[in-house]
Amino acid sequence: METKIHARFYERLTTDNAALLLIDHQIGLYTGVRDIDVGQLKHNVVGLAKAAKVLNVPVIVTATSPEMWGPVILELTEALPGISIINRTTVNTFDEPRFAKAVEAIGRKKLIIAGISLEVCAAFPAITAVGKGLDAYVAVDASGTFSETKRQGGLLRMLQAGVIVSDYATLMVEMLKDNARPEAGEVYGAIDMAWAKLVGQMSQGK
Repeated sequence: METKIHARFYERLTTDNAALLLIDHQIGLYTGVRDIDVGQLKHNVVGLAKAAKVLNVPVIVTATSPEMWGPVILELTEALPGISIINRTTVNTFDEPRFAKAVEAIGRKKLIIAGISLEVCAAFPAITAVGKGLDAYVAVDASGTFSETKRQGGLLRMLQAGVIVSDYATLMVEMLKDNARPEAGEVYGAIDMAWAKLVGQMSQGK
């Protein structure tokens, strides 16, 4: 019997086929995060945003009901100067027509997503994207939620729906593809992993 392999999961992320969606990284929501250290979460999402910027990957940022949950964290807006934030009231960001149109206008088939909370703000649009025939990747360490139960439930639901889960650094390195690229050093600097800095210093004889 002939076995067919689903090719979708073998097509690599590239700087030409991917976009980054950062959903609801807001001050008020950060105060409830319990599954990851808040300082580490900020570090990771900022590294994700900076690396995407170095690689010229399109970035969309959205916030839900900022009058309720506060503005997007300053660290992220500083990493993406001039970024236009799509404010909305919908729970699933794809239910906001301006967001859906922005994603469609970019025309990328692979969406890298990070959000707070993981099981709602990241999971709902990721699952919706899969339903639209797109590939959704969720950077779990650039997302956060309010309990370990919510984290595990969100991960299971996404995996069942065909969402690809990974970490922020791996997704960016996959798009980098070759350490000989001129922007490689800047990408690793943006990712800001302590061990990677050490390796770079050793290779330069510092």
